[in-house]
Formats: sequence, C-alpha cells, structure tokens
Amino acid sequence: MKTIKRMMDHLYWADGRILDALEESETKNKDLLKLVRHVAVAERVWLSRLQGKGSAQYSLWEEAEDLTAIRTMFEENAEQYRVYIEGLEESELDEMVDYANQSGVPFRTSVRDILSQVLLHGQYHRGQINRALRFESAEPVQVDYITFARL
Repeated sequence: MKTIKRMMDHLYWADGRILDALEESETKNKDLLKLVRHVAVAERVWLSRLQGKGSAQYSLWEEAEDLTAIRTMFEENAEQYRVYIEGLEESELDEMVDYANQSGVPFRTSVRDILSQVLLHGQYHRGQINRALRFESAEPVQVDYITFARL
C-alpha cells in the first residue's frame, strides 16, 4: 500500500505540474487541451468504477476550452482518490471490480490493476503533452517520478 500511496501522490503532483506548464505556455492547441482533459476524465472514470458507480456519463474525448475547469476536475479527483486510498486495506487490492467500459462492454479487473492503469495512463499522456509543448516551442515540464521523490 505504501508504494501505491506514494505513486498516487506523484500522480497528483504531476497533474498539477502539467497544468502549470500548459497555463504558462498559453497554448490554444485544441488537441492538447483535449488530451489533458482526457487524462482528468479518465481518472474520474476509473474512480467511479472503484466506487461501484457507473461511468457512462463521462465522455473521454470532448473538446476542452478552459484549463480552470480541468484543474478543478484534477483537484476533485485527487481529493476523492485520497479518501478512497485511505479507506483501502492491502487485502482489498486483489478484489475484483465489475464494470462496463464506455461502450457498455462488461469487464472484471482487480483494484490493484485499476490503480496501476490510472497511474500509468496519466504518465503516458503527460509525456505526449510535454512533447507537444516542445513542438510549440514551449518548455516541457519535468514530471518523472524520481524528480518527485527527491522533493
């Protein structure tokens, strides 16, 4: 549990750093904004599944106009994940969660694998965002775990 908690703390930190970089760049790139929104919504989708709720109401690939709304979503996600993780026992990590994906297809996945998906999915897309920032001649931001661990 200690490792998962630490990695989730990294996720919250990295989400904030990537948003700061996007705000600083003043990008108007709709694809880039759509991608960062996707990360926030995906975190919310997986959290809903972990909480035993449906996720069909969330659209993963909508346009995004405003980083403020995305930041709010990331902050709400972090708060709700913290509550969820604090109430989670080590023995519950291997419990299975039944859910339907956004297309309604049923799946069954362990809590451990869902949390791993959340952690890895965000880092993957933050890398894409940083690359796009570089193409826009903006400064990418360091979001590596080891940088976080040295704080």
